[in-house]
Amino acid sequence: MTSIKEQAAISRLLSFLQEWDNAGKVARSHILDKFIETNQGKTAPELEQEFSQGASLFLVRLTTSLRITYMTDSYLEKLLRSIGIFLSAVSSNRYLIEFLEVGGVLTLLEILGLEKIKEEAKKESVKLLQVIANSGRTYKELICESYGVRSIAEFLAKSKSEETQEEVQVLLDSLVHGNPKYQNQVYKGLIALLPCESPKAQQLSLQTLRTAQPIIGTTHPSIVDCVLKVLGTMHLEVQYEAIELIKDLVGYDVRQALLKGLVALLIPSVKETSKLQAKILSDPSVLQLTPSLPMFLQQAAAAKAIGLNPRPRVLARNDMSIAEELLYLRVVRGLMAAMGNTDHSNSQRLASLTLECFVQMFPLVAEHVRKCMGEELYQLFLSNAEDLYMKIDSIQADILAANTVNVTKALCLHGSSYSMNTLYGSRDSAQMAYLTHFEEDVESKE
Repeated sequence: MTSIKEQAAISRLLSFLQEWDNAGKVARSHILDKFIETNQGKTAPELEQEFSQGASLFLVRLTTSLRITYMTDSYLEKLLRSIGIFLSAVSSNRYLIEFLEVGGVLTLLEILGLEKIKEEAKKESVKLLQVIANSGRTYKELICESYGVRSIAEFLAKSKSEETQEEVQVLLDSLVHGNPKYQNQVYKGLIALLPCESPKAQQLSLQTLRTAQPIIGTTHPSIVDCVLKVLGTMHLEVQYEAIELIKDLVGYDVRQALLKGLVALLIPSVKETSKLQAKILSDPSVLQLTPSLPMFLQQAAAAKAIGLNPRPRVLARNDMSIAEELLYLRVVRGLMAAMGNTDHSNSQRLASLTLECFVQMFPLVAEHVRKCMGEELYQLFLSNAEDLYMKIDSIQADILAANTVNVTKALCLHGSSYSMNTLYGSRDSAQMAYLTHFEEDVESKE
């Protein structure tokens, strides 16, 4: 027989459950407020003690209410926070299973896609998904099998709250760790986020990609174009993360494509430049916007990524072989062309500083740059590369923009310490073939 004390506890539980069952929206909202206030941080045994070993009876009411009312946003945030108290409690595996058995994951993911739901409620939904994901590999796989990666990524791109977006990043980071079956799916989802319109989402995706890349081990071909396009952003924090990811990616099989892409960005295509000129002629106000055009921002960011910054991990300064490979890709010509871009002073400044790096590293480059610039301009360049763009006139700018410097040809013709065998003697036949093909392609266009 149960004791009088136990009977009293059971009576209180039944009374509480009856109060919930008979309550309207306002009353239930008050009940949840009190539950959250008094039970936050409790362990599963403590919750059982609070509910006279019947905590699951209240949890099932919360989950039922969630499934019925989540589309109306009626006290939804409080419902989710209350369920979170159960799921995040120490020794709460039983509660987690009970929640998942009634389709909890699908409900949480659907909440993220509903437009009428408030941002705070969606953030609580993300936090619950974090708790589920952190419970082990099986639960991460369940989220991914429920098309969770797509739902979560789309929400990250559309969310207007940076705080909520940061919570989503934590969730994606959790899904990429200890989830070998679906880690590639998460990786591809992060790449798919890069073209989105939200700068914060781009920044967080780039950060998470840097974490994911060593776990994945291989690269997806689309990552090169996506990351290079991100360089056209006006948001410096996004550009910074893109450059940091590029530095990581040169250690993988996309190195050649990345370096070639960066060099190509130094000289915007004639097609894009023609479009720009047409806009300027048709609308004088467009001239004020030209410094912010993506192709010029990409140009400046490419110059920055290639090698001006003295920090240890910038490409050309960090690895001599990368610097040499960039020379064969005609980076000198590209940097000088960017220095002549009077429509974007930042491109001029960053390209000048990066060219200074190559001039200091390679005497042959210094020789060709000096010959192309002429003595007067070259001395100005040597005296203060960073401020050169403020001192050159239009004729000098045109000389830089239209330069045809070909250090690649000179390296091959001169041989000696700059010969192909010396620079790439230890490289495999595929890379040698790539370089030879590129040189032949360059010469055929001249």
